[in-house]
Amino acid sequence: MEGDADIAAVAALMGEPSRAAVLMALIGGRALAASTLAVEAGVAPSTLSSHLARLVDGGLISVEPSGRHRYFRLANPEVAQAVEALARVAPSRQVRSLRQATHASAIRRARSCYDHLAGRLGVAICDALLCKEIVKAQAKPEMAADPVVGAGRFYQYFITEYGKEWLKDFGVELDQTSRRPSVLYCLDWSEQRPHLGGRLGESLLRRFIALGWILQAERRVIRLTKDGRSGLSQEFGVDPTILE
Repeated sequence: MEGDADIAAVAALMGEPSRAAVLMALIGGRALAASTLAVEAGVAPSTLSSHLARLVDGGLISVEPSGRHRYFRLANPEVAQAVEALARVAPSRQVRSLRQATHASAIRRARSCYDHLAGRLGVAICDALLCKEIVKAQAKPEMAADPVVGAGRFYQYFITEYGKEWLKDFGVELDQTSRRPSVLYCLDWSEQRPHLGGRLGESLLRRFIALGWILQAERRVIRLTKDGRSGLSQEFGVDPTILE
């Protein structure tokens, strides 16, 4: 017989600063080499090796051999959600250089959150989908009835019939073989407002990349192209100046 979930074990893995830096670096969804992660964590590769082994053994990250190299990524979307949840309640790190300030500003504008868009751009896309009624939100009945949680605090999202046709015309078709929810509510840690994950969030990110609207830059940063500025404005009504 199994008892309660051992959250202390996971918290201990995540709570060490070097391992926390590794998880934050991987939340963008890409597989990264150990050398890159050592730079992100600010430790020597030899030191990082033991941290990576513990994260792999703990089921938080996975390793992908490629020739003589090994690449690491988050084990699954649930780990990304856990890291994102911690980021929402964690205090901000003190910025100590112009480079850090530039990066902090960039990831708040637009970033990848595992396999979907986050930051101001991600929130703006979520707002646009709701405004166009491609996606609708409704309060979860069990949450609305809870006097502690309060009505309207937590929502479940679904794609409307109109939305399915609109998305198909836009070139987005969801993977029907996946067991992941079509749409997931994801509270953005920097904006404290929702952006969308799930299969829809993943499919939109891929479509934007295929159209050349966005570029995946370094360290989770997403950059909007000239075509992206006009495309998001025309198709979604998103004002590109929000990223300035």
